[in-house]
Amino acid sequence: MKKYILTIVSLVAFLACKETQKERSETSLVTENEEKTEVQLYAFDGGTVQVNQLQLFSQDTTYQGQSKVFADAFYVIKHPKGNLMWDAGLPEQLIQMPEPYTDPSGAFTVSRKDSVVNQLRSIGLAPEDIKYIALSHTHFDHSGHANRFKDAVWLVQEAEYDFITSEETQKNNADIYNAIKELTNIEKLNGDHDVFGDGTVVIKSMPGHTPGHQVLYLDLAEHGPLLLSGDLYHFSENREFRRIPIFNYDVKQTSESMDRFEAFAKEKNATVYLQHSREDFDKMPKAPEYLK
Repeated sequence: MKKYILTIVSLVAFLACKETQKERSETSLVTENEEKTEVQLYAFDGGTVQVNQLQLFSQDTTYQGQSKVFADAFYVIKHPKGNLMWDAGLPEQLIQMPEPYTDPSGAFTVSRKDSVVNQLRSIGLAPEDIKYIALSHTHFDHSGHANRFKDAVWLVQEAEYDFITSEETQKNNADIYNAIKELTNIEKLNGDHDVFGDGTVVIKSMPGHTPGHQVLYLDLAEHGPLLLSGDLYHFSENREFRRIPIFNYDVKQTSESMDRFEAFAKEKNATVYLQHSREDFDKMPKAPEYLK
């Protein structure tokens, strides 16, 4: 009888333990889902790029004599553990210019109509509310207002950091170095990085366009999995035919990154947003106040 009672007690204890584990698992899932529900993505207008020499965006002569207008977005991701700004648009000095600016080569004509401070205000934020800033890469059309976030942690691939802070860049491309030189609170990355540790916001290393180019994966309860492409692709034809700009840092690396990107997008069943595509920008969630 004593042995029987001990068996019953052991069984009850085992079942109670399993039930507790089940409750903990369910609680964990609820908490995870609640966190995902709270994660919000906003797209903002960081300016417009008129590409006057579209042939720069292919290794062949496909686009010879063509032009195209690019969007130039930046993004804010609100997360319970902090806010991330992804990319930083065109330089804000353009806002004060009466006319769009064309670079000396004639390749690009750029303009910007609003400041980051005004746009953040539309979602109830100020620069000091941004905990992290990450740039897909450090070209001028992605680092424009970066220095305004010098108190934020800059999440940057070590290869990109070494490239942009090198003596050669400071000497020969001072403007792109100056755009980030005040970002001194730095976390150097070497590969993929889960920003908040829960899989909802993950920086993916995709070098080639620049030495430390990266893209952003988001898993949002409202919108589902999505990928912000950085400049891995610039418009839909580039992605469809895997066309690589002639100014990319490393063509082979770019092609390999495209392979990994597409495999990851398929694995996650993620919607891909091309950051320079005006059509994709129009589909992105925006602050109601900003749309007025």
